[in-house]
Amino acid sequence: MMCCLFLQVTPFPAFAEEELIVSAAASLTNAMTEISRAFEMQTPGVNVRCNFAASGALVQQMSSGAPVDVFAPASIRDMDRAEAKNLIDIPTKKIFAANELILIVPSESKVPVKTISDLQEPAFRKIAVGHPDIVPAGRYAKIFLEKNGLWEAVYDRLVYANSVREVLDYVRRGEVDAGFVYATDARSLNAIDGAASGNTVRTVLAADSSLNILYPIAVTRGTQHHPAASRFCEFVTGPDSRRILAAYGFMEAE
Repeated sequence: MMCCLFLQVTPFPAFAEEELIVSAAASLTNAMTEISRAFEMQTPGVNVRCNFAASGALVQQMSSGAPVDVFAPASIRDMDRAEAKNLIDIPTKKIFAANELILIVPSESKVPVKTISDLQEPAFRKIAVGHPDIVPAGRYAKIFLEKNGLWEAVYDRLVYANSVREVLDYVRRGEVDAGFVYATDARSLNAIDGAASGNTVRTVLAADSSLNILYPIAVTRGTQHHPAASRFCEFVTGPDSRRILAAYGFMEAE
């Protein structure tokens, strides 16, 4: 009698990649996306998904329980807010880049700007800024205008945006007469648009360097992937990332 033995073959489960969620400031969109791809190339088995928004909005998302492994806002203040809410792993906190606030106008604008006081001229009917409560660039713009005694003078002309990228779009489309953004944002936009049809925004003034615009990064306390998140933070502060950041116009933090 012949006995037949039937074996049920169960395939091995597919290798599951570890996914890191990085919540980063909107002004980091291009640079952090490239940094994430570089990290993935050097770290097999880890996939990085980026979530970009205004830094204040990111803190609100984390406070509401949104899953985040790494937090990279555009200001020390927003990192401090996250720390006060017990949202980050304090020993992993680092500063990895710096930026500059600038005033931009549509490239076709003929209105001369020699000093910041020129914003009081009637030609500047609409001036875009990020909402100071949630957008660090908007908060820096408010500090800069207050320092020069202009916040109240231009208050009724301000158009608030939910991110610095939104300010950039307002100026790019000519919907406002001027706007405050980071130097890196204007540089990235003109690099893209300039290749096709020429620059779409023009820098007319740099704000006071004493604003000290710094970018911190930290692993969150709620991460389920602490080793990989820590490696990512180390990578962001390393030489490969510094080259990428410099290519997008970010400065090294002093």
